[in-house]
Amino acid sequence: MNAPVLSMKSLRKEFGRMVAVDDLSIDVPKGELVCLLGPSGCGKTTTLRMVAGFVEPTAGQIRIQGQEVTRLPPYKRDTGMVFQSYALFPHLSVAENVEFGLKNLKVPAAARKSRVQEMLQMVELGALGGRLPRQLSGGQQQRVALARALAIRPAVLLLDEPFSNLDAQLRVRMREELRGLIGKLDTTTLFVTHDQEEALVLADRIVVMNEGRVDQVGPPREIYDRPQTRFVAQFIGLCNFIPATVTEVMGDALVLEADQGVRLRAARGANAPTVGGKVMLAVRPENVRIGGAGPGDNRVPGRVRTVTYLGKASHVRVEAAGADLLIEDHGARSGTLEPGATVELAIDPERVLVLPGT
Repeated sequence: MNAPVLSMKSLRKEFGRMVAVDDLSIDVPKGELVCLLGPSGCGKTTTLRMVAGFVEPTAGQIRIQGQEVTRLPPYKRDTGMVFQSYALFPHLSVAENVEFGLKNLKVPAAARKSRVQEMLQMVELGALGGRLPRQLSGGQQQRVALARALAIRPAVLLLDEPFSNLDAQLRVRMREELRGLIGKLDTTTLFVTHDQEEALVLADRIVVMNEGRVDQVGPPREIYDRPQTRFVAQFIGLCNFIPATVTEVMGDALVLEADQGVRLRAARGANAPTVGGKVMLAVRPENVRIGGAGPGDNRVPGRVRTVTYLGKASHVRVEAAGADLLIEDHGARSGTLEPGATVELAIDPERVLVLPGT
């Protein structure tokens, strides 16, 4: 296996008595886009800034292309960074901003001009090279910052919520274009966001951070379908939680009892609770059906609390098994429901995740 382009080992950062990042270790191979995802204050931006060289770790090691850079200043690291605040030079034109790093690297003038035009075309600013940053919208300034970082062909591209100032449609288009460009250039990328959809769309792997520590690392589908903790399950998308007790272990399956005497079955999964153990069952809203139970499904009686029409789907809240469950219904069934109606819910046992109890 080839050595990773970016390697972080046992990183720790303390600000006084506060531990912002605690024992973080990640290897990123060439061409991979890894997303640091988590709520505000979880340590993701501090991690990014340690890699960039703007924050010195309290402990741990950072290597880029095999070279230890833990104590090196930013300009001696082969990285390009897009700041959330743009950090463009106000007195330089758009083209001059993009060219700035290339001049520092002493790239010949003809090659600089060609690279600048290539980058500006890529971010759809080819006709605006002569403008100053103050003559651009916030979204256009963000794209200039992205073009400037990519122009130097860094070993590691660092992105700190680069799409936060773009409107919704442009954000979607830029995500697609960035993903294609990174794939084309084979650029190793560390990306910070609190936007779950952004992480699911862009990342090869997601690192979910919580209070300075890593809760789970994996591909987007694994993070969404098989969260390992309640925090990951509730932070990535919507999720229902049902407290239950294990009453029987049958090979790879569990029999459980929830409130109101509701009996449920679930796949045993990676967790191995014993009989009598308290667990938390996690079920995504799209994996709960109203009626239409198959022969192997869990059948759960409930009472409708609210029905919210959202166009392509309806959100139905149901009191069932001692919990307030959210169901995402894409059929016509929810259109006939009223608050107070009794319903039977159907849940595939394979879609029930068994998490450690709280």
